[in-house]
Amino acid sequence: MSFAQPFPLAQPLAASKPSFGPDLAVRLICPDCRDPNPNIVEEFGSGDLVCGTCGLVLGDRIVDTRSEWRTFANDEGDDPSRVGAASDPLLDGIEQLDTVISFRDGGSGIAKELQRAASRSQTGGRSERNLLTAFREISNMCDQFSLPKTISDIAKQLYKRAEEEKLLRGKSLNAVIAACIFIACRQAHVPRTFKEICHLTRVPKKTIGQCYKAIEQAFNLSQKSEEKTGGNVATPGTEPEDLLARYCNHLDLPANFQRVCADIIGEARKGGIAAGRSPVSIAGGAIYFVCHLLGKAKSSKDISGVAGTSEGTIKLVYRLYYQARKTIVPKEILESGKADLARLPVDNSNSHK
Repeated sequence: MSFAQPFPLAQPLAASKPSFGPDLAVRLICPDCRDPNPNIVEEFGSGDLVCGTCGLVLGDRIVDTRSEWRTFANDEGDDPSRVGAASDPLLDGIEQLDTVISFRDGGSGIAKELQRAASRSQTGGRSERNLLTAFREISNMCDQFSLPKTISDIAKQLYKRAEEEKLLRGKSLNAVIAACIFIACRQAHVPRTFKEICHLTRVPKKTIGQCYKAIEQAFNLSQKSEEKTGGNVATPGTEPEDLLARYCNHLDLPANFQRVCADIIGEARKGGIAAGRSPVSIAGGAIYFVCHLLGKAKSSKDISGVAGTSEGTIKLVYRLYYQARKTIVPKEILESGKADLARLPVDNSNSHK
């Protein structure tokens, strides 16, 4: 019987000639300290990689690879975990961390019953459901109107107070929301006209005005404005100067246009020119006037499309400004050489020059 010969044993390493190679270990060393054993600290709070010895920042945008699970050890909400959205202070008392049970056609009857039970327990009462629906509508409308989140939060606070005090019982949801957004725009110094709010919410101007007056009187908004302005006036309305920045930006006009328009509107107001006209008409007419004055002509059609008013209204204000052109244009603007009264076109319906 023959047996297979075993594999020969490897020769011991000591018998072979020692070999040397490069150290392939990659180490990050601080260029200032040059310590072979560096003390590198990962600060996940700021996302930086910092040398613990000298404080030199070695890298940024460090990704936090730690666990994301939640802990429920503390019921007070002091949970250091980064999972979940921030709580909304406007929804106090309403459950904000809900679990949605999905159900599709053809599923079991138990899943359908679980979905109904979860829906009843999560949505709470009718008032809570209405509040959540109103908040959702306010956010959607503000997004459509490109309004900042500050205005959305102010409008939600106003709606919640009006709902708690039952101020506008019988009014439609969209009407109350429109009035809250209108007031929030004025309080945040981002004014919008009634016409723009009506176009956004599809609510008649008269209905929005009724809701606005009710909220203004209930929350003493007129009294607060009197303390700020020192006068016996209600909540300050939209002024033409407040609309100039937005209109000039949409028309892609230079930065100095807004200042020149504001100066001309101020001089015209002192002389009682175009008194009683709407702020939208005055702002549009002033822009049309200044565009020709400075040689950056814009058509009345372009301005009317941005301002949301008719071309005839803009030309009517322009006609009034043209008649008083020698008194409303400041001298420093004419002396600068950029403005020229000869550029102003003569209106066909006006015989004066």
